[in-house]
Amino acid sequence: MVGIRQNKRASTAPRDDADLVARLSLGDEAAMEALYERYGGACFALAKRIVVDRQLAEDVVQQSFVALWHGGTYEPSRGAVGNWLLAVTHNKAVDTVRRESSRRERMTTEQALVEIAATGPGPDDVAWRRLRAEHTRAALRELPAEQREVVLLAYYGGYTQREIAEMTGLPLGTVKSRTLTAMRSLRTRLADEAGGAGDV
Repeated sequence: MVGIRQNKRASTAPRDDADLVARLSLGDEAAMEALYERYGGACFALAKRIVVDRQLAEDVVQQSFVALWHGGTYEPSRGAVGNWLLAVTHNKAVDTVRRESSRRERMTTEQALVEIAATGPGPDDVAWRRLRAEHTRAALRELPAEQREVVLLAYYGGYTQREIAEMTGLPLGTVKSRTLTAMRSLRTRLADEAGGAGDV
C-alpha cells in the first residue's frame, strides 16, 4: 500500500487489534501492515463484489485503510476494527459505483449531445449542413473539457444552469462563468471559420 510500507519498523507487531490501532496514532507502519494482512483480503472481496472492477476494488480498499491510518472515525469502544473496516469499505465501494455510473452517464450524454450539436436541423443543402457540422464539431473539440461539458448540457441537452450544477457537483457560479467563457470562445471560432469560408 502506498505510503504504508515505507520506513517499516523492525519491531514485532502486537497481536491484539486494539494494540495495533493504538500504535497507528504513533505512526507504527508495522501495525498497519498487520491489520492489512488480517483484514485486507476480506475488504477486497467485499469491494470487488460491489464495484466488480478489480482496479477500482483495490482503490477502495486502499482508501479504507488510509482512512484508518489517518484516524478516520473508528472508536474501539463501538466495535471491532475489522467490522469498521468492512463498513467503511462497503460505503466507499457504493460511493465509487455511484460516481463511476454518473461519470459514464455524463460521458455518454456528452457524446450524444456532440452528435446533436453537429448534425442538428440545417438547410436543405446537404453540403452546407455537413460543412457547418464539421465546423461545429471542430469548435467544440477545441474547448477545454470543463467548458465543453456545460455548453453541451445547457444548449443541446436543454438543462438549466442550476440542473447542470446539481449533475456535475459544481457551484452554480462556476457553471455560469464556464458557460459564458465557452460561448464567447465558440462565437469567435465559428465567426473566424465563416470568414475563412467566405474568402475561399
